[in-house]
Amino acid sequence: MTPAYLIPTDRIRQPVEDAEECSCPPTVSSDYPEELQVLKRLCEKCCCSAPPPKISDLMNDKDLLDSLQMKLDPTHCAIKNWKNFASRWGMSYDELMLLEHQTQGSLAHSPTQEFLLRYNQKTVTELTDLCRVYQRMDVLRLLQSWMEKDWPSRWQKML
Repeated sequence: MTPAYLIPTDRIRQPVEDAEECSCPPTVSSDYPEELQVLKRLCEKCCCSAPPPKISDLMNDKDLLDSLQMKLDPTHCAIKNWKNFASRWGMSYDELMLLEHQTQGSLAHSPTQEFLLRYNQKTVTELTDLCRVYQRMDVLRLLQSWMEKDWPSRWQKML
């Protein structure tokens, strides 16, 4: 097979050494309203956007996790919490009650943290979708801020 730079064209092409195709998926979906889109961040190595973070990625950020727990752990009759999110993703009533019982009164274990650990392969975008469904704009803003400011730099450090 003839290299592309040897094929006759109207312009001269120079060979590029060690050029790698970028395989990073975009982080912005045009399906979402503008206010819910995450800003694109370019990585230094391949000049494309950081991949969408998974919940397992945010579990490594203690400050973010603590903030999520403060917002989603409390039980309040008018505010949707971790139970609603977990139920939406398929946890049965019995599983919810067991998890609540296991973490009740424990400072070391949070039901939000346990729920997120269980679904750690889902994307943070899927979690933001739940925030929209349950109108938890406080949690949505927290996650968006993390995805815009913290995630790109954390991802670059992992490269």
